[in-house]
Amino acid sequence: MFDLSGKRALVTGGSAGIGLGMARGLASAGADVALWGRGAERLEKAAADLATTGARVVTRSVDVSDEEAVRDGVAATVAELGGLDVVVVNAGIGVPLVKFVESSTEDYRRVTAANLDGAYFTLRETARVLVDQGTGGSVIVTSSLGAIQGAGRNQAYAATKAGVLALANGCAVELARHRIRVNSALPGWIATDMTGPLQGSESFTTHVISRVPLGRWGTPEDFAGIAVYLASDASAFQTGSSTLIDGGYSIF
Repeated sequence: MFDLSGKRALVTGGSAGIGLGMARGLASAGADVALWGRGAERLEKAAADLATTGARVVTRSVDVSDEEAVRDGVAATVAELGGLDVVVVNAGIGVPLVKFVESSTEDYRRVTAANLDGAYFTLRETARVLVDQGTGGSVIVTSSLGAIQGAGRNQAYAATKAGVLALANGCAVELARHRIRVNSALPGWIATDMTGPLQGSESFTTHVISRVPLGRWGTPEDFAGIAVYLASDASAFQTGSSTLIDGGYSIF
């Protein structure tokens, strides 16, 4: 039921963090994986990591905020893999945490372009491929706990992730007739490069991480399972869902 042998998966933002954790899960379950990222060195390292699973791995440097780059990237990826079955819309960036009244329009535009515009371009271009193929598929979108809870000093990032969630839900409704399922994962506090400055903060650990019932930061590896589940036939009747992966933080 969880076997992904023969499946072809694209993971944006797949060279590190949650994206790499998801990609590792997909590759370990038998899928061929295309990794998109920005840095050639990180992509090369990630590909070498996934190659140990025995999966076929291809990489491409794509700026998802660039519409043309996404269009070209999807075409090239489809040509390399021979089609698509699974799409993980994960690429995103953070911005410095500052008081809202001191936040900058520049940071707002930058995070919106990468997180929301990038998700829109990726969803649209890959949906065209999946619809034309006529064989169904699974799309997994990385949103955030910040999309549904107040994110003080991080409003712009949270707004983009709320927008991504709305995009995913709208696509789930419209694409269901094509047997294309669209589901979202909402990470809580995860130890990645994006949260690096907070991981070393004693105050943050005391006041925030101490509230996580499971008692720790999440890790990219914690997302391998949800990726395999949502990509596989195990979730064949699941679409439009939002899965919180936050160690219980949101309920405590």
